[in-house]
Amino acid sequence: VQESNRLKLATLARQLTVQMMQNPQILAALQERLDGLNGSPSGYIESLPKVVKRRVNALKNLQVKCAHIEAKFYEEVHELERKYAALYQPLFDKRSDIVKAAYEPTDEECEWKADEEEELTVSKQEEMKEKAKLEEEKKDEEKEDPKGIPEFWLTVFKNVDLLSDMLQEHDEPILKHLQDIKVKFSDPGQPMSFTLEFHFEPNEFFTNAMLTKTYKMRSEPDENDPFSFDGPEIMCCTGCTIDWTKGKNVTLKTIKKKQKHKGRGTVRTVTKTVPNDSFFNFFTPPEVPENGELDEDSEAVLAADFEIGHFIRERIVPRAVLYFTGEAIEDDDDDTEVTVYCVQEGEEEADEENDPDYDPKVRPSLTTHIHTL
Repeated sequence: VQESNRLKLATLARQLTVQMMQNPQILAALQERLDGLNGSPSGYIESLPKVVKRRVNALKNLQVKCAHIEAKFYEEVHELERKYAALYQPLFDKRSDIVKAAYEPTDEECEWKADEEEELTVSKQEEMKEKAKLEEEKKDEEKEDPKGIPEFWLTVFKNVDLLSDMLQEHDEPILKHLQDIKVKFSDPGQPMSFTLEFHFEPNEFFTNAMLTKTYKMRSEPDENDPFSFDGPEIMCCTGCTIDWTKGKNVTLKTIKKKQKHKGRGTVRTVTKTVPNDSFFNFFTPPEVPENGELDEDSEAVLAADFEIGHFIRERIVPRAVLYFTGEAIEDDDDDTEVTVYCVQEGEEEADEENDPDYDPKVRPSLTTHIHTL
């Protein structure tokens, strides 16, 4: 009888547990409680005897030394980047020559074996042949072949959300003249930094042949907070002066505003020049004062600027053709934060609340974030 009662109580407990886990209010309260417990001190350290706390301090000192060794590691990584950048550069220079029609690749250089997934069906091949034939006829009529790869870098920018968000319609005619982007690392023995060089062909918008953006980095633990060190960090960046042709500065716009005279009551129209949204504001970042203190808006602008500069250096320049074709974008879509939910046995995984198929009765009890690099 006792065994039977225990089984009944166990069954009842499981049923209550299932009902609770299906109640979004109860589950939300449990989730909030779990979140509050995550990372909170247990009080154990405070309860330790002084002699043990003394040893813990010794471990912390060892950790600080580890942080300094890690900083040296990243300095050597920077040296390796500089070394291999010199090996990559001839390939990037040839890429640039092909894009701007300074070099015509041979038939052998143009051969490319497509993956099985990329192979076209017979009907698709016929369609492509017909389209190619029409294009050839159109070329014959125009009697002019395109040079190099038109709008190469503009297409790269438009394909990448991080960069396309910066583009305005009035920027596109200018970026059609962008011929190359290069990364230059600081010389040996100099403070860690890198410079992005944007090379333009002669154009009607400005007289600069090259626009630059330099990022200065630091790879050393903060004396006041050494445990926060997590690799090199960008400290500041400097742009350059763009020598705009008169009337072509897309970073400024002219607005007309009506003003009423307080005494006479007459109305006059005042013309003002104000800042305008443009990709080319990228070359005039906010200046970081010596004390390092910035207002929230400037901090947000610089944080986004650092992310963009790092992305151009790490992804865009080394893999430009794959961003041009869109192949790298698919890879980047995979390099996103994946959320794994631990759910009750027998229940299905639930999507986010904004999903039309989301079931509020089924909520995860634990969330784990996985970053794929």
